[in-house]
Amino acid sequence: MRRFAISLCAFIGTLFVLVGLGASAAWAQEEQGFKGVLENKDAGDEPVSGVTLTVFDADDKEVASTESADDGSWELLVPEPGEYRVELDVSTLPDGLVVRTGRNATDLLRVDAGNVRNALFPLGTTVNQPDDSDTADPSSQSTTPEDECVVDEETGEEICGGGSGVLGMWGNIIYNGLHFGLIIGLAAVGLSLIFGTMGLTNFSHGELVTLGGAFTYIINVSFGLPVLVALPAAVILGGLFGWVQDRYFWGWLRRRRTGLVTMMIISIGVALMLRYLINYIMGPNTERYTDFVRQSSIDLGLFQATPKKLIVDAIAIVAVVTVGIVLMYTRAGKAIRAVADNPSLAAASGINVDQVIRWVWTAGGALAALAGASLALERGVKFDMGMQLLLLIFAAVVLGGLGTAFGAILGALIIGVFTQISTIWIEPQLKYVGGLAVLIVVLLIRPQGILGRRERIG
Repeated sequence: MRRFAISLCAFIGTLFVLVGLGASAAWAQEEQGFKGVLENKDAGDEPVSGVTLTVFDADDKEVASTESADDGSWELLVPEPGEYRVELDVSTLPDGLVVRTGRNATDLLRVDAGNVRNALFPLGTTVNQPDDSDTADPSSQSTTPEDECVVDEETGEEICGGGSGVLGMWGNIIYNGLHFGLIIGLAAVGLSLIFGTMGLTNFSHGELVTLGGAFTYIINVSFGLPVLVALPAAVILGGLFGWVQDRYFWGWLRRRRTGLVTMMIISIGVALMLRYLINYIMGPNTERYTDFVRQSSIDLGLFQATPKKLIVDAIAIVAVVTVGIVLMYTRAGKAIRAVADNPSLAAASGINVDQVIRWVWTAGGALAALAGASLALERGVKFDMGMQLLLLIFAAVVLGGLGTAFGAILGALIIGVFTQISTIWIEPQLKYVGGLAVLIVVLLIRPQGILGRRERIG
């Protein structure tokens, strides 16, 4: 036993050293700046090459300049993090083409270390801008007047027409909140089921979300398969990874009667290892799929949405309804609920508790992968995307009631909506504060969560 323990420690230590060296090498190669693709929107997204773009610092000094390639792509790197603006030289545009927003330069944009962010200039034959005096950043506008098109510089979405006025603004905010809440909810259901059946607070669940985006990206980009094929394949791989985790790691710890606090600390180590392993493989920059990068929004009356958002919403709703049906009306679901309610009594009743937990880990991995792949459709894939979402996933689980799948969904929707609503009063960079503030208020009134059961202490 002592030799085994020494060998295990040596193996884990060597693994962390290798991952650390890989992460250090990746950090040493960090680059920051701007990138984009120039396309003629009025000619079926035809690439536009030979256009000059220049980046300036906050003091209006030129930092770098480049020309768009044959496929319309361009990239400008800056020497250090800071605030910069990108300017397109309209004199180098082909005859008849203009920037559709009427703006050939961005506002000052913050660039962080290792972040190559999008700066998009949609091209066409006409300018769609209602007011020359409007100097607001297009990426910050929630609504657009009829026939105006603006581009979200973070997600690459082109938003056109509809949803104007106060009613349209609130419609867009609430819809975006529900959309974001559904993505959080997919991951939160798996985390809640794992906690309910096993009692583990799994801090590595965020990395399962990242793996969903990473699997989809690798299958889409490296193997050249379309996203519509890569996404379900990534969900299957996520479920398989969840099964392998429990079969060869967490199940082994359970059989050795490892305490829950110890396992929680181990999950933090697993999260760090997976996070920087993904960083080593994919690099520190945000990567995007080859499909569905930029889409025009559809005017649905009270709000606007891109087709990919509507598809993600439909898939998420189907997944959530399926989980509910399985939990309520199937033998496997009844077994999961029995194990969550009382594992010892469930085992005495003939239920294979280990097998049930393995089912839950498989489902949790698949749902987390679906959440990550869906989120990456809008924001791209980055090694720490799951870590950034983890706090909101925990908040959704606690708000809805620990160990309850339906509570996790309800909590996620509330968190998503209030996160978006908070951007009316605070900076978008601080929007997660709004969702967490709601969590605190609700728990002060109902400590067990919205759908959680009151427990007697003492």
